[in-house]
Amino acid sequence: MSQVTITRDVRVPMRDNVELSADIYMPEQTPASGIVLRTPYGKLSKAQHDNGMFFAENGYVVMYMDVRGRGDSDGEFSPYRNDGIDGYDSIEWLAAQEYCNGIVGTMGGSYLGHVQFLTALHQPPSLKAMIPIVSPSDPFVEWPTGVPSPHHMCWLFMVGGRQMQNVDVVDWEQVYKTLPIEKMDEVTGRYSKHWKEEMQHNTFDDYWDHVAYQQKFDRIDIPALHISGWYDDEQVGTPLNFTRMFNPTTEKNYAKDNYLLMGPWPHGINQSTSLGELEFGPDSLIDLKGYQLKFFDKYLKGIDNDFGEDKKNVDIFLMGHNKWVKEENWPLPDAVPTKYYILSERGANSRFGDGKLTTDASEVKFGSDSYDYDPLDPVPFVTDVVSSQIGGADDYSSIERRDDVLVYSTDELTEDTAVVGPLRAKLYVTSDCKDTDFMVKLLDVHPNGKAIRMMDGMTRMRYREGMEKEVLMTPGEVYEVEVDVWNTSNVFKAGHKIRIEISSSAFPKYDRNLNTGESLATSETVKVAHNKVFFDKDQLSYIELPIKSLK
Repeated sequence: MSQVTITRDVRVPMRDNVELSADIYMPEQTPASGIVLRTPYGKLSKAQHDNGMFFAENGYVVMYMDVRGRGDSDGEFSPYRNDGIDGYDSIEWLAAQEYCNGIVGTMGGSYLGHVQFLTALHQPPSLKAMIPIVSPSDPFVEWPTGVPSPHHMCWLFMVGGRQMQNVDVVDWEQVYKTLPIEKMDEVTGRYSKHWKEEMQHNTFDDYWDHVAYQQKFDRIDIPALHISGWYDDEQVGTPLNFTRMFNPTTEKNYAKDNYLLMGPWPHGINQSTSLGELEFGPDSLIDLKGYQLKFFDKYLKGIDNDFGEDKKNVDIFLMGHNKWVKEENWPLPDAVPTKYYILSERGANSRFGDGKLTTDASEVKFGSDSYDYDPLDPVPFVTDVVSSQIGGADDYSSIERRDDVLVYSTDELTEDTAVVGPLRAKLYVTSDCKDTDFMVKLLDVHPNGKAIRMMDGMTRMRYREGMEKEVLMTPGEVYEVEVDVWNTSNVFKAGHKIRIEISSSAFPKYDRNLNTGESLATSETVKVAHNKVFFDKDQLSYIELPIKSLK
């Protein structure tokens, strides 16, 4: 291992003369390739120190930097707003130092992942590879509601000063119930300029486009290792990013050099063999740093190792079977999209109803299921109110006792059934309100009755035509609506059931729709919605699951 020298608080000038603070981990042999990590969470944490030491010991110059306005860096913190240009300047500054050979990569998770994409859009010439981990998606991809998730208010509080704030001093359950939601910050006791700004932009406009990247991948052409977990609350972004960047046949130089790694992990990846109600076994934890090192060695040092040589660029963990599988692409080319239609005779309200899922469309007769959604009594979403991890492999059987949750299940499976890939639902719905929400959740029902969440998604009806504009409903009119339920990789075992829930709230994962069609930010008026989901030969409501053969 290389002897490491650390220099703290190195001042790095940006193009506007603002100086950002960086810690430099220097290997014994220089010049060497560099790795840049830019964080709003403080560069002096034990985990970040250990990471810096690992890569420096393996021959890299590592630069950990506090982003603008955080920690020891000058300037004003404005989430994501300056990170593209600042990232460019930081990379080129490091590349120009005598101890760097001019070849630089980036890595990091969550906020540190998102800013890598914003930086890569500016095409710094010295940037040669990136490892984005659990990267947030574009605004309104994981917040398809017109306003950020209530948990985002907790995050803004946490990063509200130069140092990390103690979120445990706030009653977050009370904060999340605040109406109007634009005043949520005031209930915390700390005014948030950023929250107020975000409340003024309820459609995808130039304000949000400035920090978006997922429609701009034509500007990025470098090798990338995309890493996330099936239970990461940012999970939608990572497979989507890989899909849009990877192309094994394109003429772009590095589109074929994109890789996807998805484990059975939450936002804090590769830390435990279990999550919630599920145990994934010892193989679920891997030598992640070694995996990352091998990628960087190939693309930053030019080492002829075997990374990616098998042309299978997708490494995914198959939950249920609890093993890793390698694939050539995502979505899996051999996964068969299979429609599971909903139906009931007496009604699907709660798990005590007779809601059914079937792949045989001929079983579906004319019918509908109805429920009342009261914003003052929303369907709970199981989560820690202050965690960066929103939900997990939790048991929803008790919540399924509610009449405002429609429950549809298959018969007990006679053989193991692998669902691997993107999930989407199509519903035919109506409401007596101008706006409401429709949620779809996929669950694995175990023989003991536990209903374990796999993944979920939602559509806010005013955005059913896209996030660029609001189009209110005509009460009583029937609408065809698609719900993106993100992704999963799970084997539903023989004796289990595949289940979906349909409801109109998942609080506090999403803010409550007040059902009035009024301003999302300023409205305090609440209306109970009488919502209905149809199923008949001309209006087949279903969830489409990608079924992978296990033979």
